[in-house]
Amino acid sequence: MEFWDIYDSNKQRTGRTMKRNDWCLKDNEYHLTVLGVIARPDGRFLITKRVMTKAWAPGWWEVSGGAAMAGEDSKDAVIREVREETGLDVSSCDGGYLFTYHRENPGQGDNYFVDVYRFILDFEERDLKLQEAETEGYMLATAEEIENFAKQGIFLHYDSIKDAFRF
Repeated sequence: MEFWDIYDSNKQRTGRTMKRNDWCLKDNEYHLTVLGVIARPDGRFLITKRVMTKAWAPGWWEVSGGAAMAGEDSKDAVIREVREETGLDVSSCDGGYLFTYHRENPGQGDNYFVDVYRFILDFEERDLKLQEAETEGYMLATAEEIENFAKQGIFLHYDSIKDAFRF
């Protein structure tokens, strides 16, 4: 069973944990999520398409990410998530942490911080090993193409992370 740390409103661990997806958080309690934007030197970004079996936002485009596990720091979590979802190792890439945003979902028990990273990686498409349970495809997209998906309402988190697609 997977556990997540519970954080306070200052993004400090409280010493308590929660079970994954057990939406029990009170006001001013959060869990930590990470997103890893992967940029190639040619200015394109790796985005993946969510499988249609996902309960939330099936078929939408996104960047790699997920929840940090209990005891895991943000950078380790994003490196793990990118590796699991794409097969790429960003542990020694240029780039890194950009910013944090947070979401409040009053009454739903699901408040969270999101640490956003951008890594610069010159990779070949043959290097990708997509996690089939999570993704049904990928695209090497320009910032404009990503913005167009957002305008169509099919790109996750765009309004919160759009600065990660600017250099």
